[in-house]
Amino acid sequence: MGFEQKLGNLGVVTTTLEQAINWGRTNSMWPMLFGLACCAIEMISTVMPSNDLSRFGMELMRASPRQSDLMIVAGRVSRKMAPVLRRLYDQMPEPKWVIAMGDCASCGGVFNNYAIVQGVDEVVPVDVYVAGCPPRPEALMHGILTLHEKVRQENTRDWA
Repeated sequence: MGFEQKLGNLGVVTTTLEQAINWGRTNSMWPMLFGLACCAIEMISTVMPSNDLSRFGMELMRASPRQSDLMIVAGRVSRKMAPVLRRLYDQMPEPKWVIAMGDCASCGGVFNNYAIVQGVDEVVPVDVYVAGCPPRPEALMHGILTLHEKVRQENTRDWA
């Protein structure tokens, strides 16, 4: 005898408040467009019909930090751009998440010099790293799904 047969046609859904909030956060992430180099082309192609990022509720890439809660840093970050990146991150509302897309954003890539930040985690806290040079749109979608799993596992104690 299944769960549906015991309840009948009542349409009752049972869950915890934590799970409901995490479900809402997962299915309504609004990414901010922050493309700095060749990885930005792959990030933009993620919303094209062949990959269809809109099935995760992320069809619009916002240009404003006040309307987004996910920053996808795609490409290399120069020392001159780092304060701008931090300012945009600070303007995002809580809760906020960051994905470092590509080798340049993750560890500086092939640019091992004084002008490029050797990993965007020096500037903002990173939740998920997507490897590749440039990573394919499928890799970014995998990174987004990894972030979704991380958000689903959050506890109310972590929200403060």
